Amino acid sequence: MAAGIVDAHHHLWDLGVRDQDWITGAALEPLRRDFLLGDYQPLAAQDGVRASVVVQTVTVDAETPELLALAATSDLIAGVVGWADLTAPDLTDRIAELTARPGGDKLVGLRHQVQSERDPDWLTRADVLHGLVAVARAGLVYDLVITAGQLPAAARAAAAVPDLLFVLDHLGKPAIASGSTQPWAADLRRLAALPNTAGKLSGLVTEADWVNWQHSDLRPYTDAALDAFGPGRLMFGSDWPVCTLAASYGEVLQAARDLTGDVSDTEREAIFAGTATRLYRLRR
Repeated sequence: MAAGIVDAHHHLWDLGVRDQDWITGAALEPLRRDFLLGDYQPLAAQDGVRASVVVQTVTVDAETPELLALAATSDLIAGVVGWADLTAPDLTDRIAELTARPGGDKLVGLRHQVQSERDPDWLTRADVLHGLVAVARAGLVYDLVITAGQLPAAARAAAAVPDLLFVLDHLGKPAIASGSTQPWAADLRRLAALPNTAGKLSGLVTEADWVNWQHSDLRPYTDAALDAFGPGRLMFGSDWPVCTLAASYGEVLQAARDLTGDVSDTEREAIFAGTATRLYRLRR
């Protein structure tokens, strides 16, 4: 893959194709419009992003084939993290059908909106673990979109399926706005102690005070993640366009650069390109 930044986490949606039913209330109203590849491309280009991973947003079967088809037409989108029902008895066949579609060679992972599940131990249910084994056998990664309180269950799931790489989106959504670091930091460390885990420096500005956040507000959380995972298991993700609730694309990228300013050049290359390329097996 050519030199440049890999954005390991962003979204795209067209409300004319499908509603995003999670965009509700006045606070999220700025997101209630289309965010298309044509909107993302110039932002990526101006900030030196050469490849990206687009991530699912809704729990419906149709979205992943649509993202794969879009990726098939794009040199920028190097990977797709889609959705499939982990509890489906025919999950292996469903994954095979996805990879056989146009753009299917860019399917790099799956995720589920675990953050919305009422059962705090959803990830460790027998049927879910069976599905996670199928994801591992398919050679895919599993993205964890969870709340901080679900970190212990995520660690148990990762321990139960050691052949599957678990990538923690948004560092598990710590309570940045309140300044609280515990028990999140301890739970993060337990997850990161497992070798089949990695994390994304993504989605942090929207866990902070949207209006008044500063880089210093994020630093305790990025420092904890750097210490727990190390640069070789951390990757940058913009979480665009959700990030625009609190910051522009450029501001998010600059924050990540500043907050990792003390690492070596080699470590910085890992965070901003190498880790995502290696762990998601993005094509060169």
